[in-house]
Amino acid sequence: MNRNAFVVAAMMLALSGCAAERVLTDDMVPEQAVMRAAQAAPHGVPGSFRFRVQATGRQDGRLFLNSEADYRDQRNLSVAVLPAAQVGLESRFGTPLDTVLKGRDIRVDGEAMRVRIDFTADGAPTGKYYYQTHVVVRHADQITPIN
Repeated sequence: MNRNAFVVAAMMLALSGCAAERVLTDDMVPEQAVMRAAQAAPHGVPGSFRFRVQATGRQDGRLFLNSEADYRDQRNLSVAVLPAAQVGLESRFGTPLDTVLKGRDIRVDGEAMRVRIDFTADGAPTGKYYYQTHVVVRHADQITPIN
C-alpha cells in the first residue's frame, strides 16, 4: 500500500514539473495571436503573448505597445495599456513609458481580440475598414519584462 502511494506521489510530482515547464513555453508570438484571434472572432483568445516592443503610440489616454514598426501591419499585435495600468507600470519601469519600453522584450497576459478599424472622412465611416489585433492591459501586473 505504501509503495503504491509513493509511486502515485512520484508520478504527480513529475507531472506537475511538466506542467510548470509547459507554462513557460506556451507564450504566443504575435503571428500566432493574430491568427488565433482571427479564427476565434468575434471572441478573444486568452493567453500570454511575448514580443519585442518595436513601436509605441498614444490615443485617447491609452498607450499602445506594438510588435511591428507599423501598427497597421496585419502581423502587428497592439497592446493597449489603460491609464490606470500606466501608473503602475511607471512606478516599476520609470517614465516616459513610451521610451522605457521601446526595444524591450515583454510578456503580456490577457486576451487577444480582433478589432475592426473603420476609415473615416469628416468623422463619418467610409465603408472601408481593416482589422487589428489588440490585448487590453487593465492592470500593471499583466506586463512582465523579459530582458
